Amino acid sequence: MKQRGALGWLKHDVTHRGVTAWALALAILAFYVVLYWGDDAHGINPFDRVAWLLHIGQRGHSGAKWTLYGAIYTLAVTVGGIAFLRKYGHNRYQVVRTIVVIVVQATLAFSVPLIMKMAGHPEHYFSYLWPLKMYYFEPGFIRHNPAPLVLWSFIGSLVLAPLLALRFGKRWYCSWVCGCGGLANTAGDGFRHLSDKSEKAWRFEKIAIYSTLVLTVVTTSMVLASAFVQGSHPQLDLWSEKFRTNYGLIVSSLLSGIIGVAAYPIGGTRVWCRYFCPMAAMLGIFQRAGRFRIRVKEDQCISCGMCSEHCEMGIDVRAYAQSNESFTRASCVGCGLCAEVCPRGVLKLENAHTQSSQEKLVQLRLRK
Repeated sequence: MKQRGALGWLKHDVTHRGVTAWALALAILAFYVVLYWGDDAHGINPFDRVAWLLHIGQRGHSGAKWTLYGAIYTLAVTVGGIAFLRKYGHNRYQVVRTIVVIVVQATLAFSVPLIMKMAGHPEHYFSYLWPLKMYYFEPGFIRHNPAPLVLWSFIGSLVLAPLLALRFGKRWYCSWVCGCGGLANTAGDGFRHLSDKSEKAWRFEKIAIYSTLVLTVVTTSMVLASAFVQGSHPQLDLWSEKFRTNYGLIVSSLLSGIIGVAAYPIGGTRVWCRYFCPMAAMLGIFQRAGRFRIRVKEDQCISCGMCSEHCEMGIDVRAYAQSNESFTRASCVGCGLCAEVCPRGVLKLENAHTQSSQEKLVQLRLRK
């Protein structure tokens, strides 16, 4: 029997969710648990102390951990992006997309907010919008931030994002701008094949992601309503605060920050994006009604399964290719890897005006 080298064994172990994969997942989980809840009685986190050793933040004051975390996150996207470019540098779409992801993370999601904070202004992450960043619709943000930032948050969330999704699909955000997607498509690229392709996972996805979107809308509405009545309804104030606190704990911290990344080695890179992200859910609705789709060349598929294997969103792309039908799925983030790995060039990302009635019928049949 042929013996594997050390690197080959590690790759095989991670691919098959072995000991190495679970150990890595637990290590990432521990990192996030300490980051979020490792503060001592004085509010100082172990990562604050690491930051001080690196001359990040003011010694003795908490909060430096978030700057350190932002730097680590940006470094991971950059290094992972360079590795991704070396692997897919022959593909213009992947090159441009990856460079944009790296630049957006380094500027709008890290450097710009840091500079604003150092200058004494409220930090603002321009690459994040509601409903992903629920705080941007809260009264506290509206009252304490400059009008241009508030205006950008509302216009970007309610006008720009839906219009771009109608025109280009959700890929403009999920695979080109968002930091969560940026980390998944760069540092997490080696785990994309671990995404669950079963119908059970797809059924759970439909329930979970739209439930999170509804929860986001309800929580935002309650917080706004509570501020509008200005304390005249104490019960509403109590419930809105409970919803807001639990939302921050469960959705923003546990699902997005912890499980979303810790699940990479055992569940693929898009667990958060696929099952829980309210932004992905909202953009997916507009994508289904818009022009984006994946074009399939007829009678060219050889059923190799490479497209489905590389789909980080767990879509059975091969089923569509075998049926000779172009398709649109709400969950597709338009990363383009299915088209890249296809040995026959069967798949192509495009912005089409309409779908034929036959294509719609095939989509319904494939979902049964």
